[in-house]
Amino acid sequence: MNLFEALFLGIIQGLTEFLPVSSSGHLELGKHLFGIDPETNFYFSVAVHGATLLSTLIVFRHDIIRLFKGLKTPGANAEKLYFCKIIMSMIPVGIAGLFMFKLISIFYNGNLILLSAAFLVTALLLTLTVFIKPKERSVTFRDAFVIGLAQALAVLPGISRSGATIATGMMLGNRKEELPKFSFLMVIIPIAGANFIELFSGNFTTEGTYITGIITGFLAAFISGYLACRWMVDLVKKGKLVWFAVYVTLVGLFTLLLGLHVI
Repeated sequence: MNLFEALFLGIIQGLTEFLPVSSSGHLELGKHLFGIDPETNFYFSVAVHGATLLSTLIVFRHDIIRLFKGLKTPGANAEKLYFCKIIMSMIPVGIAGLFMFKLISIFYNGNLILLSAAFLVTALLLTLTVFIKPKERSVTFRDAFVIGLAQALAVLPGISRSGATIATGMMLGNRKEELPKFSFLMVIIPIAGANFIELFSGNFTTEGTYITGIITGFLAAFISGYLACRWMVDLVKKGKLVWFAVYVTLVGLFTLLLGLHVI
């Protein structure tokens, strides 16, 4: 991986982690186009995911600080209730990570046909949001679990985590102004946990690892992730997700043609 590839993939990771187009799907597609072995560049992958996690913490720093202050306050309060809902939302993705590893790994082996199908599922979910009438219900514990199921589905590359969780929340009748924050906060612990487990698992190679590429990718992912996260919050409030549905459909069809060796 050269510096241009590191810069490009870092920007792609940062933008697509928060925009509803699937970061994992775009990284798989990008690696295919660049001819990058997915088994190499382990530290680069950890770095760019860590960068987008850091950008989430900065964008929602006031909410996170308020949440922790509430957790330290004796007695029941809104912050503790909200935190419990976030924990509830993480149960499905935890189960998926533990018991569906072999199934998930099939989607990460360069199978472009499966990747194309996942992109088109994302496009369908985003299209559904166009027809949903806005409602004003706050996220309940049941909603949190169902949104968590959508997040678990998004462990498959090509299915957007933010798109799936926000679209599911809208279909449940939750306030769309509230959904971006919940969607992004609920992923902090799973991403941090997954990176921690990978980093100390020992099942990786140092091939493709070099400090300049890692730093370039990290900075690119952090800056683009910060901008994309703030942009996504505004987009959801305005309800303009249909153009992402069009984009993901085109990406899905392009991926399908690549998989069929038409192009």
